[in-house]
Amino acid sequence: MTTITHRQVESTSGLSMHIAEAGSGPLVLLLHGFPESWYSWRHQLVALAEAGYHAVAPDQRGYGATGGPDEVDQYSLLHLSGDVLGLLPALGADRAVVVGHDWGAPVAWTSALLRPDLVRGVVGLSVPPFPRGPMPLLQLFRQLLGHTYYMVHFQQPGVADAELARDPYTTFRTVLAGRPRLSADQVALVPEGSGFLDMFTLPTDLPDWLTEDDLAHFAAEFATNGFTRPLNWYRNLDNNWYLTAPWHDARILPPALLIVGEHDLVVANDGARAGLAALNDLAPNLAEPLWLPDCGHWTQQEKPKEVNQALLGFLDGLAD
Repeated sequence: MTTITHRQVESTSGLSMHIAEAGSGPLVLLLHGFPESWYSWRHQLVALAEAGYHAVAPDQRGYGATGGPDEVDQYSLLHLSGDVLGLLPALGADRAVVVGHDWGAPVAWTSALLRPDLVRGVVGLSVPPFPRGPMPLLQLFRQLLGHTYYMVHFQQPGVADAELARDPYTTFRTVLAGRPRLSADQVALVPEGSGFLDMFTLPTDLPDWLTEDDLAHFAAEFATNGFTRPLNWYRNLDNNWYLTAPWHDARILPPALLIVGEHDLVVANDGARAGLAALNDLAPNLAEPLWLPDCGHWTQQEKPKEVNQALLGFLDGLAD
């Protein structure tokens, strides 16, 4: 029986990172999103290992047993991709396939953009690659979506931090099992004068892919260190725009795959879906996006069998 083991690994970025790993063979890095941890890849770690791969899921900067600095500006995409690619020497690998879900997807896409020599292939779940736009993202969001857009809401120091940390179990039950209330334009807006969790309908029962033990695991990981460091990823959106100026109009060259749930709030509006048609301009080796029916945002947890099958098909098709 394949087991998942844990250890601390020193990244060349200077950060000591907790990793969960299984198997041996070509390296596959699995990058979680917000507000998750290595545990969101529990189904993929075993499946990839049993197929002959070294599957590694780190707690990323600011999360779980990895932790990280308090300074907001230490959570840029350059820091995050540096952490991930900096694991390769310690893991004995020259190259890796990088797979990311939610916030982990931009880290994966950025890693492939910056260091195609180190990235054999890249897979994004939920979040597609986006070209660098004409202005900082927060400026764009405020202009187009207003101050209640959830990423803008997250910019208020201490506000979402306190709300999410008040009862981590309730936070995870609400966010993972609840249904987001979207605007008429299918945009995630925080109700005026309310909190982020008020954007969700409260679940009465857990979906079949989520257990009480799963919720307890996530809640325990956030009970001590809270949500501020993970929220710092959002608080670097404008910083990322400035830092990535040298790669404006650069293309993501490694072989690539995008996996999206048909009910995912990230691509719920028509504008987001229309943007998928132009992705090959940015990533010329991107395969046709894979849409998973009856699947929401928590892709690899909701549909582990389908995601595992897609990942293995992609991995097996890569050149050595």
